[in-house]
Amino acid sequence: MDRNREPFISLALYHAFKWSIVSPMLHAYFRGQIYGVENVPKSGPLVVISNHASYFDPPIVSNCVRRPVAYMAKEELFDIPILAQAIKLYGAYPVSRGSADRNAIRAALEYLNKGWAVGVFLQGTRTPDGRITDPKRGAVLLAAKGKAPILPVSVWGTEKILEKGSAIPRAVPITIRIGNLIDTPSSTNKEELEMLTQKCATVINEMHNLGR
Repeated sequence: MDRNREPFISLALYHAFKWSIVSPMLHAYFRGQIYGVENVPKSGPLVVISNHASYFDPPIVSNCVRRPVAYMAKEELFDIPILAQAIKLYGAYPVSRGSADRNAIRAALEYLNKGWAVGVFLQGTRTPDGRITDPKRGAVLLAAKGKAPILPVSVWGTEKILEKGSAIPRAVPITIRIGNLIDTPSSTNKEELEMLTQKCATVINEMHNLGR
């Protein structure tokens, strides 16, 4: 098997989930608009960074870049037998929230070494309006250690999908913009990583500012 392609089972699950659930909801229900798909490398290690405003963001981003994206998932989800197996096969890996989880970082690097795309929210948590106000260096550091280029993605409108106290997704318009590929960081120098992190945040926020 080509080491720069995701395992067959993960590709199969990705396509099944995408075409049966995510893609129909994105296009028909959320009237999703997607720009910049041509910027996505079809194979090889890749760090996908984006803003974050909704629990719906990971499958939406994965759907729009048109290849599986391994995301961190809170470790409690891996205690649920059937769900644990499904998200493991799909590429999720556990992380202890609120701590620097070395195992999660190691897992992300393993995915990159196998040619996967790994997804990281640049601020590390959701923000009320989807804008990045306090970007973290972790995503860029991961790209440097994993020798992977960076793909900036802006997700607009997802913060309105769920109203407080409601479990039913609202049919709000969503726009996804995929930016130009950013070269692999040349070092793990703290100052360089900080500058590149700020650049990534600026790129994503500028795409987000374009709105619908």
